[in-house]
Amino acid sequence: MKIFAYGIREDEQAALREWMSNHPEVEVDFTDKLLDPETAKLAEGADAVDVYQQLSYTPETLTALHELGINKMSLRNVGTDNIDFETARRFDFSISNVAVYSPNAIAEHAAIQGARVLRQTKALDNKIANHDLRWAPTIGREVRMQTFGIIGTGHIGRVLIDILKGFGAKIVAYDVYRNPELEAEGIYVDTLDELYAQADAISLHVPSLPENYHMISAESIAKMKDDVVLINVSRGDLMDIDAVIDGLNSGKIFGLAMDVYENEVGLFNSDWSGKEFPDAKIADLIARDNVLVTPHTAFYTTKAVYEMVTQSMDASLAFIKGEETPNQVKY
Repeated sequence: MKIFAYGIREDEQAALREWMSNHPEVEVDFTDKLLDPETAKLAEGADAVDVYQQLSYTPETLTALHELGINKMSLRNVGTDNIDFETARRFDFSISNVAVYSPNAIAEHAAIQGARVLRQTKALDNKIANHDLRWAPTIGREVRMQTFGIIGTGHIGRVLIDILKGFGAKIVAYDVYRNPELEAEGIYVDTLDELYAQADAISLHVPSLPENYHMISAESIAKMKDDVVLINVSRGDLMDIDAVIDGLNSGKIFGLAMDVYENEVGLFNSDWSGKEFPDAKIADLIARDNVLVTPHTAFYTTKAVYEMVTQSMDASLAFIKGEETPNQVKY
């Protein structure tokens, strides 16, 4: 049995070597290169590949694997929107993801960044760096006095609600699939419009699906309270970033914390030091005192990385053995 792993970062190697030590019967090879039609040939002789979502798995990429006799792919991440499922279906690919690796990692990031926007820490840090130690006008808002609107109450949204309760914040939530415990607490609203009308801060925790595309738009922003704070640690295409920039410019939006960006592929996880960003919008957002941009790092903790490597390799082994895995993607 052989598994070939792509895009293995230095911080993933300890977890991978531990897995290899625990499974001496499996031959494992890996590279720091990402999977594409050209690098696919590195997996020759493997029974399965383990990959990370930074490139699209196009018909060409999947065809290259198919021609090597490989139709088992395990992702070390949640998102599957970069996979050409039509081609995967034609070649009978078995695909898995890591749906739950550490909800706390992402929920903590949302809470921390949201609180930082409310307390205007970026503007204050910039003032202090310039030796300006005056208080005004950089006045903060207390988290406990805000109503947080949580859109999506799955694993991550549920943890975030618990964190925000610790601050003393009021919670309203919306989800097509309601959590019975939260339902009993009476925090759900029936429509997004109700949430928009009540929330001082809104945090998104829903997947990238056609029905969720640009759910944050000029129309929805108009329905929100003045000085609303937006938090997106889920998927970039949930937001129409042009509408969000307009809201920031007009003052309708008090601030934004974003860990994801619709055009992040080829932009995030790259070093742009001393170079001009190829995207003027991201440069504009990063320059703003009331916007916190992180490059898709909400997940990036030691615990999450360990789980992503371990669970994905477990799934690859299960595929090879013809066994079921709870992480298999149904498509």
